[in-house]
Amino acid sequence: MDAVQVYPATLVLIAMNVVASVVAFNSPEFFDRYSFWIKPIRQGEEWHRFVTSAFLHVNGMHLFINMYVLYIFGQILEAHVGSGGFLILYAASLLGGNLWEYADKHNQPNYRSVGASGATSGVISGFCLFYPFAMLYLFFAIPMWAIVFGAGFIIVSFILSQRDQTMVAHGAHLGGALTGLVIAMLLRPEAWRQMIDQVASRIG
Repeated sequence: MDAVQVYPATLVLIAMNVVASVVAFNSPEFFDRYSFWIKPIRQGEEWHRFVTSAFLHVNGMHLFINMYVLYIFGQILEAHVGSGGFLILYAASLLGGNLWEYADKHNQPNYRSVGASGATSGVISGFCLFYPFAMLYLFFAIPMWAIVFGAGFIIVSFILSQRDQTMVAHGAHLGGALTGLVIAMLLRPEAWRQMIDQVASRIG
């Protein structure tokens, strides 16, 4: 009960993702109707797909990974910027990720994708801004500062997004991460200076 009161937005978003994804697992028609699919977006102006696709997942592992990331980083970020600020960052990152992917893939009518990765990428980049020297573990084994992880994530996502054939929406990761970073700085304008000061103190 305490978690629901302290991190309501994070838990509600997780619940929405789980419910929508489970329904989609059992209904191909539901999955097709609400996934991110270039052809019906361009031809039928089905703009709802920019949002609904972010609550669907391919399988249980895909869902688990995104919800694990959302749970771990979401509750920290929500506590830092408040539930309203967190929802703004999440929603903006979700749209930023899918808009980037649309701009990148708009000439591929059969391109499809689903998942909360764009939104969770924004959550991670916001966390990295506010806690640049928090220790994260890549693949649960390789320790690195959050600022290094965040910069590396953006660079790798950009490089991989340039590939023509990929089953992972790297463009959505990139767009979501950059959008989340911008929104985090707007929510806490002092965060950028504080991060610079922390970096300077480490170097000096």
